Amino acid sequence: MAAGRPSDDGPERDQLPTLRSLLVLFTLLTQQESQDSILRFVTNAVPSIGPCRTAGIFLDGRWQDDLVRDQVGTRADTPPIVPTDPASIPPAGAPASVSGMPWAWTFPLSCHDDPPGYLVVGADVRPAEHERFMMRVLAQQAGVALANARLHSMQRRQADELLTANHALERSVEVHTRLTNVALAGEGQEGVARAVYELTGRATAIEDRFGNLRAWAGPQRPEPYPKDGSDARDQFLDRLIAAGHPVREGKQLRVAALLGGIPVGVLVLHDPEGTAGVNERMALEHAATVLCTEIARLQGQAEADVRLRTNLVLDLIAGGDSDQAALLNRTQALGYDLARPHRVVIVDAPPGTSDIDPLFRAVIRAARRIEVGSLLAPRLQQVIVLADSEASWDRFGKFVTAEWHRPTRIGVGGRYNEPGDFPRSYHEAVMALQIQQASGGDEQVTIFGNLGVYQILASNGDTFAMEHFVYRWLGMLIDHDAAHGSPLVATLSEYLDRGRNYDTTAQALSIHRSTLKYRLGRIRQVSGHDLGDPDTQFNLQLATRAWRTMKALRSS
Repeated sequence: MAAGRPSDDGPERDQLPTLRSLLVLFTLLTQQESQDSILRFVTNAVPSIGPCRTAGIFLDGRWQDDLVRDQVGTRADTPPIVPTDPASIPPAGAPASVSGMPWAWTFPLSCHDDPPGYLVVGADVRPAEHERFMMRVLAQQAGVALANARLHSMQRRQADELLTANHALERSVEVHTRLTNVALAGEGQEGVARAVYELTGRATAIEDRFGNLRAWAGPQRPEPYPKDGSDARDQFLDRLIAAGHPVREGKQLRVAALLGGIPVGVLVLHDPEGTAGVNERMALEHAATVLCTEIARLQGQAEADVRLRTNLVLDLIAGGDSDQAALLNRTQALGYDLARPHRVVIVDAPPGTSDIDPLFRAVIRAARRIEVGSLLAPRLQQVIVLADSEASWDRFGKFVTAEWHRPTRIGVGGRYNEPGDFPRSYHEAVMALQIQQASGGDEQVTIFGNLGVYQILASNGDTFAMEHFVYRWLGMLIDHDAAHGSPLVATLSEYLDRGRNYDTTAQALSIHRSTLKYRLGRIRQVSGHDLGDPDTQFNLQLATRAWRTMKALRSS
């Protein structure tokens, strides 16, 4: 045999089958996909290398007992005593103490910066050096396989997360596109509800701030639609606002549509099975945003419409726009027919009213309820209605009071065909209010056309003749009231208007019956008139009504 050439015989030749087996093991090891399969493979591979058994595997901070139970056989009550501090373990391994095994050794399973792990091998006798080497290599390859498996697992997890994120993004784009198209197409609240129903497959409702149903899409619409009381509704809205996201209420998911932090609507998704998830909640939140946009648009249109109608009414009663064609163009833009008979109705707020808007909204609701017209305008402490239909004005007054929760006074002017006569109707409504106030009556509604002699007196331009007549019959009483601050003229007026009835007159004046008798006696003394004479009664009643009319004209 030539010098320096390795011999065909000897220990190296004997190790070739083991090396081939180990190569096969390594190849198979790299094909394992999970940590458990790698550890199980290593556990079963240990006996093929030498007369050894897997005593235990320490990985991820715990003993992997279930993987080695079949290999170890009868186990001790305590796990192998293996150092767990990586700094105390020699790179090549360290001896271990295993009950029932005279020899035991630890082989590192870790790779790079992974947490420490150990393969604990035991035997009845110390294995040969090449067997220990093979086990160390097996443990190292197992560490590499574990690192690769963890890397692949992380990559698969990231891929799954990316796929899930892509699906969520696609769904979000679909929801956003669908609802954006609803807003651009002007489909309104019905379109929003229909889009959510189509996107989620669940019946959808839209409620206003007060719980009234505004739109529904889907099957089994409840009739009548349930509505909470005002207190319960306010508490419910407070919960929605505080949550800031869809909230489950029984078999429904609800989310508030907030405009400037104020709830303007509620989206309701019916989910009786309780299976609505992330996609449904996302659709609700997108829909709430679109609903806010839609309601803001409606509010803007309503405010612009109110401004246009207000300006038109004020111009009509002032007679400031004499161009009939321009007036018709303005009303046509509002979709309103001005070529109909109209009358002016004035709703007067009590003195000291600082905010006219609540009364304005109350009059709008009352006007819609009895269908008297849609041209209204707030002005100082009044709301002016240009009514295009006839109605019970007493009933209208009751509706206004019910809506505003406060009493009002209402003056109703005459009905005219031409817009050029609307200022006249307005003046008559003002006169009706002023005569009502001058008379001191408790009427809520005064119609100018029903004023009788007051109407004739107010329409007469000869105020000098009227004043002369008043002072002819009431001059001494007027002077007496001015000098003494007494109410003799007002008392006489009420007494005559009440048909000289003591009880009703005293009640109207809020005085005692004996006080009324005293005043009437003073009236006879001061004026010198015989209140029992029919002609005198007629002239005095006419004079007191003219006196009231003069007061109203002076106020006007």
